[in-house]
Amino acid sequence: MKMVFRWYGEGNDTVTLEQIKQIPGVEGIVWALHHLPAGEEWPLEDIMEVKQVCERNGFHIEVVESVNIHEDIKLGLPTRDLYIERYKRTIENLGKAGVKVICYNFMPVFDWLRTDLYKEAADGSTALFYEHAKVHHINPFELVDQIANNLEYTMPGWEPERLEHLTRLFEAYQNVTEEDLWSNLQYFLEQIIPTAARCGIKMAIHPDDPPWPVFGLPRMITSGENIGRLLRLVDHPSNGITLCSGSLGANPKNDITGMIKAYAERIPFAHIRNIKVYENRDFIETSHRMADGSVDICGIVKAYHETGFSGYVRPDHGRHIWDEKCRPGYGLYDRALGIMYLWGIWDSLEREKRGASPCLKSMNI
Repeated sequence: MKMVFRWYGEGNDTVTLEQIKQIPGVEGIVWALHHLPAGEEWPLEDIMEVKQVCERNGFHIEVVESVNIHEDIKLGLPTRDLYIERYKRTIENLGKAGVKVICYNFMPVFDWLRTDLYKEAADGSTALFYEHAKVHHINPFELVDQIANNLEYTMPGWEPERLEHLTRLFEAYQNVTEEDLWSNLQYFLEQIIPTAARCGIKMAIHPDDPPWPVFGLPRMITSGENIGRLLRLVDHPSNGITLCSGSLGANPKNDITGMIKAYAERIPFAHIRNIKVYENRDFIETSHRMADGSVDICGIVKAYHETGFSGYVRPDHGRHIWDEKCRPGYGLYDRALGIMYLWGIWDSLEREKRGASPCLKSMNI
């Protein structure tokens, strides 16, 4: 597996490339042009500027995350063709810079949803938290105000220009069903996958977070069955998934290791995140340590190892520890700890593969 680390860019991140360089085994930066709104073409000049900065520090930029889809595409409006053409040109420009994977999502309005950005745990750390009952009883505009007012940094899916049009967006989605969304996604994929294939890029859709409808908005990428449906919409190697253990893991019925084994050839990018899920469907993000959450992190890494995974992986979301002031979920310390935990599992599996005494024997893996 190729370890990468998400970084929001110079002047837009509390973490520096110099710090990331000191985390063992990290070879690439997961990045985006966060200053551009969804629907804009990404200029080659801006892309190459990021490439030069990262390469000076010894990193590649082969994975892009958050090339966001304009809402007109998701809604299937007549204007979607304009935005799809811009998306194609962005893919072409990214291909010229050596990008291999584009992570995107097709979630209406929100890219992700939490009710608390800094929920405190018993040990004093804080983390992103989802309170299920609150989402079902609160006015969405009230929740948006609470979250947006606590954002000191840009967050994909919560851009001010998007939130300004929230009323119009909710109205636009009133009559959009899940099947409508599937149809609009298929139209989008049929248009852009040939371009991605020609440019040597794999499109990797991110699962819905959380993996169920919120505020009456439909969701699609929520289960192994739906992932299979997505891959069949355009059955091509360039149509893949970003398998996120945290997003899918919020539903205990999801068999994530089974998904890895079933769709191994269509997973160019993996997010590995642990969450603690409660019976009332609340969940909080935890350390990557398997015992701290509800996700079978060791089993997930083992499944990737057994299927010969050679794609990109990053530690997804970390707690905020040691008094670190950072973008919610994206500090340095806990994600670095997560990387070392993942490498520990991977190295033990590699040792066992070579016939040495298995370090994971005591863990019953």
